[in-house]
Amino acid sequence: MNILKEKGIPIDKQIKTWHDIVKRPYCRAHVDNYTRTRQILLNGIEVEAWGFKHQFVRKCDDVEVNKTLVKIRRLEDMQQTTMNWLCPANQTVLDTTLGYEQVAVDLTAWLAQNEPDKYVKETYDFGLLEDFDHLYRYSQFAYMIEETDPNEILHKMTDVLLARPTQYHHNCNALRLRKPYDIEKTSPQTKVNILTLVSAEQQTHNFYAEHGFMYGNTDLKRLYAEIKDVEEEHVTMYESLINPNETMFEKWLIHEFTEVCNYYNCYQDETDERIKLVWEENMQMEIGHLQVAAEIFKKHEKRDPEEVIGTELVLPCHFESQKKYVTKIIEEQVDKRLGTNFDYMNIEELSSDWASYKVQEMVGEKGAPSEQVIRLSMQSIGRDIAFANNDLLEKEPELLERALQDKYEAPNTVQVEEYEDFIDIDRIDFVEEQK
Repeated sequence: MNILKEKGIPIDKQIKTWHDIVKRPYCRAHVDNYTRTRQILLNGIEVEAWGFKHQFVRKCDDVEVNKTLVKIRRLEDMQQTTMNWLCPANQTVLDTTLGYEQVAVDLTAWLAQNEPDKYVKETYDFGLLEDFDHLYRYSQFAYMIEETDPNEILHKMTDVLLARPTQYHHNCNALRLRKPYDIEKTSPQTKVNILTLVSAEQQTHNFYAEHGFMYGNTDLKRLYAEIKDVEEEHVTMYESLINPNETMFEKWLIHEFTEVCNYYNCYQDETDERIKLVWEENMQMEIGHLQVAAEIFKKHEKRDPEEVIGTELVLPCHFESQKKYVTKIIEEQVDKRLGTNFDYMNIEELSSDWASYKVQEMVGEKGAPSEQVIRLSMQSIGRDIAFANNDLLEKEPELLERALQDKYEAPNTVQVEEYEDFIDIDRIDFVEEQK
């Protein structure tokens, strides 16, 4: 469909009662794992939309435009409440955390494979391995603290495995900056892909910032702090791909289009009929927002919105298992690092004064929480919490050896020999045991 010709729900008819805003949450025990990831992503999409409109009003001196922005912003806030509060009260912070990392892994892998810009795709592949490693670290704690089999949340759709170790994700943040896309040449698909991933990573950072303190275990708090820092770097990396020379009206148009595309994608894929209706209703609301943004764009920019977003919907957030692709990227890129010229390098290519070495030395001086979690698993449960096919599991020590840096390694780093001894013990297949 030509989205610019769809009418949706007019914004004057979108105010809801509190009863309609707060929906019945999904059931933790029975929800499909990708219904959860859709809920997490759409929450982040709404937070980004709300925050953007606050920034727009602070820069805009047109009172009539601001009246429209604040009206729609309130609606976005109500939508965000609906999205976020579909999460049930009996889902723990660690449960939700595993969901957030499954979003990051499977969404980033999907986007990488459906990204027409090779440079942007390379950035997605780089970030993918970092989120994949975060999922592994949190999975250890989910079992140690709450005796949760990670596959209760992941449904075996996403592997749990070491990747590029988290202690090496801490960089001189200036190195995270990427080259922005060309406004004239970049496709709507790329623009929507980037804004979708920025929204997801930003919300992951916010969730860890707001919930990481909720456990009494100091090592777990430190892990949340460490990974939250990486999510800050991810937001920097992905948002820097966006061209800063777009006008605020152009950015508003892209934001609304991104929301429509994500809701439509989620609506198409949803298997829970009750939740599917929620996605559909909010998609119609976002089409109403897009119509308003398009009209204001035409008035102020004297341009056709089709020049920016085209006429066709794009699909930025299809969720399905990405194990094969993730395995390929692990095997090819586990030893990759940020380069010094908006590019990437392998470990052996880094100079001795690479800016990130100093950062890693400072933050890891007393040990890395992400390494400590493996040592705690060794001591408390005596076996690795990892899930993948046997061929990939057998490659773990080799991949770890390739991924380790000699320079500025945290003092508690788990060495290859230690890890080999650790995984000699048979892993538990929790799901099979439960059957």
